[in-house]
Amino acid sequence: MNTLLINNLTKTYPNGVKALDNINLKITNGMFGLLGSNGAGKSSLMRTIASLQEPSSGSVSFNNIDVVTQPHEIRKQLGYLPQEFGVYPKISAEKLLNHMAILKGIINKKERKEQVTALLQQVNLYQHRKKAVYTFSGGMRQRFGIAQALLANPQLIIVDEPTAGLDPEESNRFLNLLSEIGENVIVILSTHIVEDVRNLCPRMAILSHGEIISEGNPTELVATIEGKVWTKIISKTNIDSFKKAFNVISTQLVSGKTQIKVLSETRPEAGFDLITPNLEDYYFATLFNQSTKTA
Repeated sequence: MNTLLINNLTKTYPNGVKALDNINLKITNGMFGLLGSNGAGKSSLMRTIASLQEPSSGSVSFNNIDVVTQPHEIRKQLGYLPQEFGVYPKISAEKLLNHMAILKGIINKKERKEQVTALLQQVNLYQHRKKAVYTFSGGMRQRFGIAQALLANPQLIIVDEPTAGLDPEESNRFLNLLSEIGENVIVILSTHIVEDVRNLCPRMAILSHGEIISEGNPTELVATIEGKVWTKIISKTNIDSFKKAFNVISTQLVSGKTQIKVLSETRPEAGFDLITPNLEDYYFATLFNQSTKTA
């Protein structure tokens, strides 16, 4: 069983921005979802775990390897797919993956060829192996990204916003691949897309302004707001007055009309209907509660 331990982790950048504030997490095998809006600190946390930057204070260890003092050791066991990654122009997928395999320390030529071929087949890119990666579509490039992240059989895999920009079909294919991989290793899925976490992750945490504000099993977390989420279709012009009167956690357009969702122990007023909450409702309710604490 692999174990990632994060203790009292803080990161403040030279410009004074505190990106991470006393993060504590214990993550073991399986898919772990890190959910948060853009700017919440997800990429800062991923980069720190991946030993690409040092924390200001606190510690990160993986299977008793200290990430800060032994970065080379952690990199041997790490697969990392950042939000953006560059590729060499005009180099085929097969050659680029082979080059990356050498950098990962796979020196034996036969072993390297077998692993490159197997990974290209696993991510459904073998038929495109002779094409230059820079010509790939967004979904194909992401699948190539996960292939390079899987080189040398890593025990810790980090994927940062992996489905951003993908069409639904590509997104599903990619997430199914991650799910298969995540059975025997740790896969950290960092995203702002609630649905990705709901579908894949038995454990998750919500990050906001550099702090973990909730952690647990998605189903169990959603159960804590059962019977407390109400909805109503209102006129767009009345949104502000409803926000002043009630705990409005989200608003969205439905067939051209505005649907609001309110967090309340009892029916807010006539016309509100009780709904069965989902993970998105829990996410918005948690962010709402956090904002009222800090207001």
